[in-house]
Parts: sequence; C-alpha cells; structure tokens
Amino acid sequence: MAHTAKILLLGSGELGREFVISAKRLGAFVVACDSYANAPAMQLADAAEVFSMLDGDALRAAIHKHNPDYIVPEVEAIRTEVLAEVEADGFNVVPSARATQMTMNRDAIRDVAAQELGLTTSRYRYAESLDEVLAGAEFTGLPCVIKPVMSSSGKGQSTVRDAGVLEAAWNYAVENMRGDRKRVIVEQFVDFDYEITLLTVRHKDGVTFCPPIGHRQERGDYQESWQPTPMSEAAITAAQDMARKVVDDLGGYGLFGVEFFVKGEEVIFSELSPRPHDTGMVTLVSQNLSEFDLHARAIMGLPIPAEIRARPAASAVILANRASESVSYSGLAEAMANGSDIRIFAKPVARPYRRMGVALAAAGDTASARAEAAAAAAKVQIHYGD
Repeated sequence: MAHTAKILLLGSGELGREFVISAKRLGAFVVACDSYANAPAMQLADAAEVFSMLDGDALRAAIHKHNPDYIVPEVEAIRTEVLAEVEADGFNVVPSARATQMTMNRDAIRDVAAQELGLTTSRYRYAESLDEVLAGAEFTGLPCVIKPVMSSSGKGQSTVRDAGVLEAAWNYAVENMRGDRKRVIVEQFVDFDYEITLLTVRHKDGVTFCPPIGHRQERGDYQESWQPTPMSEAAITAAQDMARKVVDDLGGYGLFGVEFFVKGEEVIFSELSPRPHDTGMVTLVSQNLSEFDLHARAIMGLPIPAEIRARPAASAVILANRASESVSYSGLAEAMANGSDIRIFAKPVARPYRRMGVALAAAGDTASARAEAAAAAAKVQIHYGD
C-alpha cells in the first residue's frame, strides 16, 4: 500500500491547507474538495474535486468515487444527511456524522449543550422572522447578539444595543447566512472579561486539552489570537469539564475547537467546531504539535501526548481590503525580519476582509508576541491586479 490512509477533505480553505500538510507528513493520500478550483488545500493535495458541499448528489458521488478511509469536513455548510447515510454504510465520518449535524447549525449544538448536558450558556431564543427577532430581543434583553444559525468566520453576526437597529441586524444575518435555513439565534450579550478557544482532542486513549487560546474579534471574525492566555485553575478546570462533556457526547476522534466566554471565575459555553479552529492558527508556532497535527493523529488512531504545552506566541491575520481576481504580495522579508513567520494562504481571489494570510510570532510573553505578530502582519502588502 502506497499510503497510510485515504482522506476526503470537504472544504479546502486555509485550515484545510494546513491539515493537508499534516496528513501528508503521516503518509496520507488527500482528495481536497471545494466549490471553486485551486482552493488553498487543493494546491497541496493529491487530487481535487470541485462541487458544492450542499449538493447532496455531488457529495455522495465524490465519496463513492474515491472510497476514502476518512471523510473529514473542514466547513460547516455540508449536506450532513448524506454524511449520516454513508456513515451507516460503513464510511468513517470525522469525528462523526452526528457531530457534523449538531454543529452545522448553532441551534442544534446550543440545545445539546444547554438542555441535554446542562452546560452554562447565555440566554437565547431562535427567530425565523423579524417579529420573532423582536420577541427574542425582549427575552434576552439589550444588548444582544444576532447571528445566523449557520455561517462561517462570524459572517452575519452583529451586536445590537438599540432596538431601532434590530431589523438591520436581522437583514444582515439573512444576507450572510449559509445553507437554506432562514433562521438566526438571538442571544444575551455576555459582558465577559475575555473569550477563549479550548482546543480539545478526543482520541483512542481519551481526551487531551491544549493550553487555552485567547483571541480578539472584529465583525464577528478573529483578528488575532495568543496562547497561552492567563486563566485561574478553577476556570480552566470548569472549561475542560464542559468541553469533555460535549465532545464525549458528540463522539468520534479528532480535534474540536470549543469556545467559551469567561467572566471572573464563571465560564460560559459559546460554540463548538468539530475541526481545527481559525484561532488555533497560533499553534503553528506555539506548540510542538499544531492543531492540524493533532487532528490528523487523532483521526488516524495515532498517539496523542497526555499533556500539551505551549510557549508564549500569537497570530495576527492579514486581510484583503477589496475584491480582486488577481493578487500578489510584497513586504514578506520586512515582516519576517524580527523573527516572525508569515503564512500566505494563496487564495486565488480577494474580497473585503477576507483572510489572505497570517503572521506568527513567539516571544518571552504573550503581550510581546502579540505586538510582534501585529507588526509583522502590518508589513505585508497585498497588491490587486484589477
């Protein structure tokens, strides 16, 4: 056998690109799929397929064509009933078809966390019309957060502090939602001290946690992340206990990005992704095994260390500021002069606020690492060809 495993990767963005690198280092054959050609992960994979993940017939055809050992989703917007169907036929869906179904939509995973597992969450309601949004905001109180039950990278999310902009927030969420469900979650705004991602690895020998990752968002999308972030032992234990409950409930093997708000010693469950997380890009420089390495190992049944440590490090995104069908870059040497690292995602087209790369820096403490990563990201210039 020429390869250790065949992987069908559903979604081929920057996270998928790094996962392909990790999987191929372990001898896997990877087929990268996405809705457009030359996506970042496709450039490094062994084979590629172009189709919409929401096209059930095309998804089913790709699975049966390649007959993979592992089906690995990298995006939320997937025809998950097809994954359940093929899992029942014996295919290995990562981490499980149920996990992809529960986390594709924020309402499903929130209900599991709050109602079935009893985790601490913010007050929330769902809405499928403006009237229901207004009722939801009355229930949660203002300020509140309105976001589609299915979206990616924070698209369609807004914080509402004045009832007069609820309609605009509803319209913004509808315009930016993925899939075919016109539904949003209206949730209480949590006046948190900070928010974290707890990368949680479920593997054949149990559950392992990475040190918590702090992050800052704008427009609902992450701008910078750092690891480790200071937390009390009590808060870390509470987050780990909740993360363990939810990943054990979802089942399967792989890395989960579990997000929490922290207010003092109180830890509040926010969201979960059953795959590497964008804020976890920092692990490319902070950990000996990145989140992508850990995901690949867990999926393939390989050992995961019982304890994972992180040196102080940070990531800062490199964003496009307009749409273009042609992009090029300069300033990489200047950005890397202070010891920082740069990863260009090689996305074929640019859009306003689209992540095109990331700067990574390690230092003696996270504050210094954040400053170095931000300075490096600012030195990378994107040039638009049209």
